[in-house]
Amino acid sequence: MKINNTTGELIDIANNVLAQYNITPKNIKIIQNDGLKSLWKFSYNNEIMCLKRLRHTKEKATFTVNAQIYIESQGGKVPKIFLNSKKEPIAEYMGQLFVLYEWIDGRDLNFTRNDDFVNGIEALAEFHVVSKGYIPPQDAKISFKLGKWIKQYTSMTNRMIKWKEIAKSNPSNPSYKSYLEHIDSIIRLCNKAIEALENSSYKDLTNIELHESTMCHQDYGSGNAMLTSKGVYIIDLDGVTYDFPARDLRKIIGKRAEKRGYWDKSDITEILSHYEKNNKLSKEQKEMLKIDLLFPHWFFGAVKNIFSKNKNVNPSKISKIAKLEQSKINVI
Repeated sequence: MKINNTTGELIDIANNVLAQYNITPKNIKIIQNDGLKSLWKFSYNNEIMCLKRLRHTKEKATFTVNAQIYIESQGGKVPKIFLNSKKEPIAEYMGQLFVLYEWIDGRDLNFTRNDDFVNGIEALAEFHVVSKGYIPPQDAKISFKLGKWIKQYTSMTNRMIKWKEIAKSNPSNPSYKSYLEHIDSIIRLCNKAIEALENSSYKDLTNIELHESTMCHQDYGSGNAMLTSKGVYIIDLDGVTYDFPARDLRKIIGKRAEKRGYWDKSDITEILSHYEKNNKLSKEQKEMLKIDLLFPHWFFGAVKNIFSKNKNVNPSKISKIAKLEQSKINVI
């Protein structure tokens, strides 16, 4: 849905939505206006609040918003959500969805700074711990990746095999040519990860109720973690899903390796040592992380737009990420 509201329209929208909370805002400011996703900051009764317009469907928002309410109720450092006059966490206005949060006063963590990174990893572990036990409302669209890894790995592998045939049809295309140079070794890596997963304790570990599982943020990093006087607060929980801690950790570790240009075993060990101060991982959970790091997620992410959106990707980028994927085998 494409929305382009004027400043005046956005202020009117906020006032009408906040009327559902019996709130008359002061000093209201628009701090984000990105299509449908919009944010307003204002004060009320000497408290700073934040109103957010959501992009999601009601069913999906019901899942994520109530997850945040649960995590906050368990002592998790996430913004508090205020209920409207009908005791509902999601307000509706003109077919759009809104949520009212407390304003978190702090600064974004800079994950390239070591002290910020350590604080961020420890905060993620706390988040994972308190997220367990969440049972969503019946009308929520539940998001879970738990138990889906084999299916996901196989689907991604099959897509890359299909793309190989497409690339063969036009090998003069520089992106296709680079893809063809590296795809066979990448497919072997895919199969290695799938075989490791099938021979692991994955099925036993996932044979639990979803609410017994950790919830993963899925987009954790700079911009979604804020240092405050009360500790690190985690924000933007719009993508939370049930899965192993490995999902969030794999993305963090992989992003650092990608920026650095190589895999560093001591860096992985250090990240886990900070994480385990607040959430000790079992041997089996660490094995899940190892397998998820082994699968070539980063190569897939780099090339998918070539074939799904017909976008050109620099051949050197494809080659660089393929070599990075291959170099991790001995490290992991």
